[in-house]
Amino acid sequence: MNTMPRILLFVMFLFSLFACGRAQGPITPVPPVAPFHALKAIGITGDTVHFEAFKGRTVLLVNTASRCGYTPQYAQLQELYRRYQEQGLVVLGFPSNDFLGQEPGDNAEIAGFCKENYGVSFPMMAKVRVKDGDRDPVYQWLTRKDLNGAQDSKVKWNFQKYLVDGQGRLIGVFSPGTDPLDPAITGLIANGR
Repeated sequence: MNTMPRILLFVMFLFSLFACGRAQGPITPVPPVAPFHALKAIGITGDTVHFEAFKGRTVLLVNTASRCGYTPQYAQLQELYRRYQEQGLVVLGFPSNDFLGQEPGDNAEIAGFCKENYGVSFPMMAKVRVKDGDRDPVYQWLTRKDLNGAQDSKVKWNFQKYLVDGQGRLIGVFSPGTDPLDPAITGLIANGR
């Protein structure tokens, strides 16, 4: 059996671990230039999700993929959602095929994969682009200081995390390698920030 594809996948996984680094961490909240709560996205089943419904709630936005070394983070994201949902946390998954084609499925396949393998009950959005010029408007807001008022950032890989407080301010950007249950994330959520 040819082991070259396995070796190549392993090398790419190692690269993603070292290239993505640790959490960038919390951001001092500032008023956004463009309102976060004016945004909307298409849900994985085709419904429109209006972010105005998230006023007063902390939102963790994560670009996801089903064939990534970080895919097991779905379990931690579900646990985070379970723990903090009653305190107002919303986790939004945004499947994306932007990194090495690691999310090739359609929306129905992605939804089935998440439910069957990780019991995902947090809202999943339709597949989007999270980098380059044709980024989804939500990811334009998350990555551009001229829109979010806080900082410019680049989505480095699958499972990068953005935390937005109940007032619609970007308060944290966390690298793909940061566990969703990391105290840097849970601390901000528990403190209502």
